[in-house]
Amino acid sequence: MPQSLIVDLHIDADEFLRHYQGSAKQVVCTARDGRRVRFPTGILQRFVSRSGIHGAFRIEFDDNNKLVAIQRIA
Repeated sequence: MPQSLIVDLHIDADEFLRHYQGSAKQVVCTARDGRRVRFPTGILQRFVSRSGIHGAFRIEFDDNNKLVAIQRIA
């Protein structure tokens, strides 16, 4: 059964452009429960707007800590 955590992301467009261009390949943030999480930038591309990426996201992962899914929840 997948585990999940919630992260709040506020990445402005200029910062995300660095990720998109490849100079930054991973996002590192703190989940609401205090855990530090790192995941590939590419999983966020479908959530990018002109202002960047903003909102709360549920990240699901398996017992081996491999990404299963990500979805915007707010």
